[in-house]
Amino acid sequence: MNTPDLLSVCISSFLSVFVILSGLAIFMYLIIRLFPFKNQENDTAITAAITSVYSTVFPRNKIIKIEEKK
Repeated sequence: MNTPDLLSVCISSFLSVFVILSGLAIFMYLIIRLFPFKNQENDTAITAAITSVYSTVFPRNKIIKIEEKK
């Protein structure tokens, strides 16, 4: 029985990885198209995290407004 040589093993491995990664890329593209990102101006989880960290670091101060610099 003949064993496959190194070149054929490398080529088949490369092709199988290429096919798997191409399939994953197509799958990710479909997911992104089906469920697009919705940009929210004020995310409550981010606001709560910033508020809790800021109140821990600076306990006597109060947060009035959080805004992003552009």
